[in-house]
Amino acid sequence: MSRRRNGALTLGLAGLTVCVGLLSACSSSSSSPSSGSTSSASASSSAAGNVTLTFWGTYGNGGNKTQTDALNKTIIPAFEKANPGITVNYVDIPYDSMLQKLTTSAAGGQLPDLVRADLGWVPKLGALGVFAPLDEKMSDFSTLSANTYPGALATNLFNGHYYGLPLDTNTRVLISNPSALKAAGITTPPATFAQVKADAPKLKAAKVSIFADSGLQGWNVYPWIWSAGGSVTNQQQTKATGYLNSPASVAGVQLLVSLYRAGAIPNLITGDKGATQTSDGLPKGQYATILDGPWMTGVWSGQYPNFKPTYSPVPAGRGGSVSVVGGEDIVMTSSSQHQDAAEKFIRFTQTAEYQLTMAKTGQMSVVKSLGAQEAAQNPDLAPFIKQLATARPRPSVPQAPQIDTVLQNDLTPAFTGTESVHAALDKAAADIDPLLTATH
Repeated sequence: MSRRRNGALTLGLAGLTVCVGLLSACSSSSSSPSSGSTSSASASSSAAGNVTLTFWGTYGNGGNKTQTDALNKTIIPAFEKANPGITVNYVDIPYDSMLQKLTTSAAGGQLPDLVRADLGWVPKLGALGVFAPLDEKMSDFSTLSANTYPGALATNLFNGHYYGLPLDTNTRVLISNPSALKAAGITTPPATFAQVKADAPKLKAAKVSIFADSGLQGWNVYPWIWSAGGSVTNQQQTKATGYLNSPASVAGVQLLVSLYRAGAIPNLITGDKGATQTSDGLPKGQYATILDGPWMTGVWSGQYPNFKPTYSPVPAGRGGSVSVVGGEDIVMTSSSQHQDAAEKFIRFTQTAEYQLTMAKTGQMSVVKSLGAQEAAQNPDLAPFIKQLATARPRPSVPQAPQIDTVLQNDLTPAFTGTESVHAALDKAAADIDPLLTATH
């Protein structure tokens, strides 16, 4: 998913598990159509000999008119001009309402044709039959998917099938406050684990934390585990024991724990709600570095207009510099009555016209070959584009939100000193094992 919004995901999907059994019956019927559904569009478009696709998305979340304007005024008109007879009706839905709307609409047979889905939703909804397996539906899926970043593509994979294609992506890089580093006599951000360790006591002497983060979920800790050479699960995503608690994975978490116990990382990471948030602590000079995404540029431009951060790769360990993938995917619902037309729109989302237009609004392209054009268009994205080359997805399994909860709960004792890192990861791996093979 884009960042870390997992509470609503767990509750929404629990409800969907109960009602999705009605999906096959509802999708072929057309009970009193509601606004934004495919049923009314199907009847009217068939009579006229045309097709109207209903596309649900969250581009306007938080009042982001720039993105909805780009979609409605540039992208959709271009698609409709190139595809006479197909009209796209975009319905903007607040992010926090989208999952619940998908849930109730699946039960009522009122799903749209297309959805811009948070990548954390795709495995579960695909497994439940809400989304169509695109690798089976689209004859050119292999070609389209090969053009995307592997980490972004993998978010669509569950149980041997791909239920979507990447639509937009993001990742985390190291963001530093040059003034905070300078206060400790440090001229460049730490590029390796060894440099992080060396810089920490210098910064502590200057009353600055070397690093801060807001939790211990996958979004937070996986970059450190992977960069240390560790892993989270086996390749089949069926087992965490032996992987999450391997020596390399332990080393990645141990780096953070040692810094925390030395007073070089604040207790924001263990859930202290009273601690200064990273978005404030970094520009204020309380924190020297954080890991975060490309959206922070816009956040700081309004709140801290004079703050000029430095963007650089995640510090490298034995496994290199590896970050985590976020973003959204484009999916087609199984109940769509216009799947041929929907496939045409999905193909269009993978073109330079779509991707670079949305990149101007802050949505990073998922197409590898567009990286240079994207960076030239928006130089601030260059470090993130570079990091995407090695960024990896979180486990693409239905129980991903519960895995994040396990990590937060089981790792906290290692930071507070009541358990060793190895013991904490042993427990986490054992708790995650059954979640990896659960289907609901």
